[in-house]
Amino acid sequence: MQTSQDQQNSGIHQLYHQPMQQVDPCCFSPFQILNTVPENGSQVTQVSFQSYNEPYFTLESSPAMADYFVYDSPSAVSISSNRTPFSPQGSQSYLSEPQQSSDNAYGSPGSGCSVVQDGSELSHILRDLENELLGPESYGDDNQAYFSASSNQMMEVDSISDLNQVLIACAEAISDEDMQTAVKLMDALEGRVSVVGEPIERLGAYMLEGLKARLLSSGSLIYKKLKCKEPTGPELMSSMHVLYQICPHYKFAYNSSNAVIWKAMENEDRIHIIDFQIAQGSQWMSLIEVLAKRPGGAPCIRITGVDNSESAYARGGGLDLVGQRLSNFALSFGVPFEFHNAAISGCEVELDNLRIQRGEALAVNFPYVLHHMPDESVTTRNHRDRLLRLVKSLSPKVVTLIEQESNTNTAAFLPRFKETLDYYTAMFESIDAARPRDDKQRMSAEEHCVARDVVNIIACEGAERVERHEPFGKWRSRLMMAGFTPCRLSPSSSFSIQDILKEYSKNYRVEERDGVLYLCWKNRVLSTSSAWR
Repeated sequence: MQTSQDQQNSGIHQLYHQPMQQVDPCCFSPFQILNTVPENGSQVTQVSFQSYNEPYFTLESSPAMADYFVYDSPSAVSISSNRTPFSPQGSQSYLSEPQQSSDNAYGSPGSGCSVVQDGSELSHILRDLENELLGPESYGDDNQAYFSASSNQMMEVDSISDLNQVLIACAEAISDEDMQTAVKLMDALEGRVSVVGEPIERLGAYMLEGLKARLLSSGSLIYKKLKCKEPTGPELMSSMHVLYQICPHYKFAYNSSNAVIWKAMENEDRIHIIDFQIAQGSQWMSLIEVLAKRPGGAPCIRITGVDNSESAYARGGGLDLVGQRLSNFALSFGVPFEFHNAAISGCEVELDNLRIQRGEALAVNFPYVLHHMPDESVTTRNHRDRLLRLVKSLSPKVVTLIEQESNTNTAAFLPRFKETLDYYTAMFESIDAARPRDDKQRMSAEEHCVARDVVNIIACEGAERVERHEPFGKWRSRLMMAGFTPCRLSPSSSFSIQDILKEYSKNYRVEERDGVLYLCWKNRVLSTSSAWR
C-alpha cells in the first residue's frame, strides 16, 4: 500500500507537447489520462498536463501584460524619437483608470507614457526643457562632458562601457532632480540603445522611454497631446501568442496550478473555480477533459470568470464568448458545466459577484494578476488585502497564486528602477535565446506586451502605476495575515514543469523549496507558484 500511495502522489508527472492539429481556433489538445495501472488491487491514475499551441492565444494572465487601459487622456505625456521603440506605432498612453476626460488637449503630471513619430520633435522638446532649466547656452561644444549623478563630478559618458551604468546614472540624476545631467545622459543613451540589438540594448530602449516620460511629466512644462495609434485586438493577440511560444511563463502558471486543483478536487462531485484573470479561458479546457475521464464519472463544474476591458478588447468580445467556448468544450466531453460572467476588475469584486453555492468545492486562481490590485500604499481601501480576506471567508479548498518575483511595489523610484533593470535583463536575455535579433514578431511582442510594463513601472506613480510586484516573502506574509496556510505542491508538479523546460533554453530551470515552485533564468528567479488553503 505504501508503494501504491507513493505512486499516486507522483502521478501527475509528465507533460507532453503534441503537434498542432487542424482544429477550430477555440479547441485545443488538453492534458490526458495516460494510463490506469492496477497495483495491489488498486487503480493508480497517471495524468499528463499537456501544453498546446493556441492559434489565437491572448492575454493569458501574463507577467508581461498590464491590467490597464490604452487610450488618449489628458493625463498622458507624449514624447519619443525616431530611435525609440514606439515610433512605428505613433503615440500611446497607458493608464490604470478607466475615466476619460472631455478635455484631451494637454498632458499633465504623473502619467504613463506616449510617443511621437518625429524624432526632431523630441530634440526640440528636450532642448526646450533644457533651455527652460539651464538657459539657451546649455548645448555647447563641450556637450560630451557630463556630471555624474552619484558624485556630481564631471565624467565622459563615452568612457562608460557598461550600458547598465549609464541607465542607472540617468535614473540617479532624475531621482536627484539634476535635470542637466539627466537630459544629457538621455541624449547620449539615444545612440546606445536599439530594439534590434543585444538584450540590454533592447531593454535600454524601453527604459529610456520610461525615463523620458517620467522626466517630462514631472516638470512644469505641459505639451500638447498627440494622436494615439494603439495595437488592434488581432495585433495584441498575435503578440501574446508569440510571447506564449518563446517564454515558458504561461505554461509554468497553467500546469502548476492545474496540477494543484486537479489533486484537490479528485474526489469532489461539485466544483466551482473562480479565475481572477479568465482571459480566453483556455487554461480550463485541459482540466475539464481530465476531470471528464475521472473514474466514477465527471463532476459538475462551474467557472466564474473575472474579466477586464483589456482582455475583452484583445479577445474581440465580452465574456459571453469565453462562456460559450467552454460550454461547448464541456458538452463535447459530457461534463455538466456552467459559466458565470463577472465582467469587472478584481478591485471591484464583492461577495455578491461570485455567486457562491453551498455544497461546492471551491478553487480560486490568481495567475499573474494580484499584483495589479492596489494596496495600502495606494489606497486606504487596500484592495490587495481586502480581496485575500474575501477569498479566505469563502473557505476554499485551494487557492493558487502565480506571481513575478520582483520587488517594485512600494520601492522608491531609484531602487525600483534598478530592480526593473535587473529583472527585465533576465527576461530579455531569455527572449533573445528563443528568437533572432531581427525577428519582427519578437520585436512586436516585446513592444506590445513587455515594454509597456517597463514604462509603467518607471514613469508612473500613485494609482497610475499598476505594475506593483512583490517578492514571494511579502506575498506569503499577506496570505498568512489573511488567515491562509500554505499547501505543499506535489513533486509531480515540478516534474511536469521540468518537462516543459526541455523545449526551451538550458538556462531555464525550476526549483522547489518548501513546497513552492520557482521558475528561474540562470540565477534570477522570474516567477513563483504556490498553493494555499
